Amino acid sequence: MDDRKLYTLYQLQSDISEVLADSFTDSLWVRAEVSECSVNRSGHCYLTLVEKEDKSGRLLARCSAVIWAQTYRILSAHFKSVTGSDIVAGMNVLFRVQVQYSEVYGLSLNVRDIDPSFTIGNLELERQRTIARLSEQGMMELNASLEIPVLPRRLAVISAEGAAGYRDFIQHLHGNEYGFTFVTTLFSAPMQGAEAPAGIIAALDAIAQHIEDFDAVLILRGGGSVMDLVCFDDYDLALNVAQFPIPVLTGIGHDKDYHVIDMVAWHNVKTPTALADFFVDIFAREEQAVLSLISRLRLTLKSKSHRELTRFENMKMRLQSAISLKTSEALRRVDLLEARLLAADPRTLIAKGYLVVLKDGRRIASGANLTPGQRLKVMFSDAVVECEVISSEIKNNAL
Repeated sequence: MDDRKLYTLYQLQSDISEVLADSFTDSLWVRAEVSECSVNRSGHCYLTLVEKEDKSGRLLARCSAVIWAQTYRILSAHFKSVTGSDIVAGMNVLFRVQVQYSEVYGLSLNVRDIDPSFTIGNLELERQRTIARLSEQGMMELNASLEIPVLPRRLAVISAEGAAGYRDFIQHLHGNEYGFTFVTTLFSAPMQGAEAPAGIIAALDAIAQHIEDFDAVLILRGGGSVMDLVCFDDYDLALNVAQFPIPVLTGIGHDKDYHVIDMVAWHNVKTPTALADFFVDIFAREEQAVLSLISRLRLTLKSKSHRELTRFENMKMRLQSAISLKTSEALRRVDLLEARLLAADPRTLIAKGYLVVLKDGRRIASGANLTPGQRLKVMFSDAVVECEVISSEIKNNAL
């Protein structure tokens, strides 16, 4: 006779159900990652919860869960009011659950409550781990160490096409009051949700293919909820931004939002329009510097011209003074020479009563060599008399 105890499948499942019911009479708080989440037409929310090993990501446990429609309406509204997001796949969530076991459907968890603060806290913990990891790898200042052109006008923009933040940026940048011109190229990517990091990385890869065409990369997104912007704390995205070969600037969220990619970027501002202002201000400062330089050059040239004019006038005065002195000296010398010439002029001597004696047309001052019979001309002031030498007697003192 067979003494083995036999169970029907239903008996076994019923016994398991009774054991679990006796063991888990009260509800429990369970933390898990939401792997799948769907809401049917009746409003019931069906979840697949998982737990993975931290380092390897290996699956450690999986279980189904349900939030009945009436409870889901209350819990989902509360969760969104705190986190700004619906319950979606990829979140780590803390649920209060009642363990239940069905002979047909097996083990499942009936969700009675949810703690949204745990989800936010878990995101912050993961964010701090990402920051620490990037810091250890020397990534925090890597992109910030790059040089940006003096006038960066060729801008690669990563944003969602048609997003309000992108439109605001374009209008603000191209409609700037100074009339500065910029060249912007959009690389469209999802800017929220689980697919955002991979999409932004793909856009960065596309820009890298034409890196010589751009001066900087801009990542733009307007404000959003905590869960909307959690993608900007992604490690792989932050690593790509840090290692990008040209400056990456971010304009994400509002004043209260500060993300990991903001920390590793070359520069960050709080909104897309603030990022537009940043580039316009660069051009405005450079324009002002050029205008200031031109003004200083004009003043320098004017001052130098004034100094040169003064120097010229001084030289002119000194030259005029020197010319006047030289002219006076020359005139004095001319007067002296003229006086000497006038004194030596025979006509002057004749006018004073002296006679000029000419022999053979030449003036003679001595009669020592005269002989009788020689013809002479004697010039008076009013006549010339022709004479003949009768005799000549030499005396020591003729007068």
